[in-house]
Amino acid sequence: MSLIVFPAIDLKGGQVVRLAEGDMDRATVYGDDPTHQAMLFAEAGAQHLHVVDLDGAFAGESVNGEAVQAIVQAFPGHVQLGGGIRNPANVERWFDLGVSRVVIGTAALENPDFVRDMAKAYPGGIVVAVDAKDGMVATRGWADVSDVSVEDLARRFEDAGVAALLFTDVGRDGLLKGCNVPATVDLARAVRIPVIASGGVAGIGDIHMLALHHQDGVEGVITGRALYDGRLDLAAALSVAAAA
Repeated sequence: MSLIVFPAIDLKGGQVVRLAEGDMDRATVYGDDPTHQAMLFAEAGAQHLHVVDLDGAFAGESVNGEAVQAIVQAFPGHVQLGGGIRNPANVERWFDLGVSRVVIGTAALENPDFVRDMAKAYPGGIVVAVDAKDGMVATRGWADVSDVSVEDLARRFEDAGVAALLFTDVGRDGLLKGCNVPATVDLARAVRIPVIASGGVAGIGDIHMLALHHQDGVEGVITGRALYDGRLDLAAALSVAAAA
């Protein structure tokens, strides 16, 4: 299987946005029709989609649920969803509605048993978000930084049966500085769980670099702003990922 390219749809107030470094006050709006955006990605060849309920990440519960539901119903491939999913009822609801994978972030640090229980209940369906600020885990929409290292958090779930780790370098997210490939690869080599890269993808070069490390355990890459700003062509990215 080749590197998976996940185009991202981040939702804030029902609109498609991108944040700079996870800051809700630094949001750029790219559209007010998330379903249309999902279909554009599908037409370009995407089989996977990464959707984030940004308001939900801060509220601790689903806020853009209707928009997410519409995306899931319209998109023909697999939808991976994160943002404020912190209890079993939330997880069950999204799987019932057709989401392929649920991303758990804050709760992974604060309630690891919850993640383990969900990974057992939904094999292959749980992704743990490992968001890093200077190598330490950030939570609650990246508003708080813990004293736990990225690698330490990842190791806690090695035997839990989670599908993947979603590693984001918060300091690069939405800034087009280039993905933190070395840190991503280091994490992938350190644990037995596949790693998805996120944060800072600037262009096709990032896709090339990550694809070279697919054998090291880098499963995929999430890209948002580079697509919306026209710096990365999705069809070209999918082609490079498949070729590698």
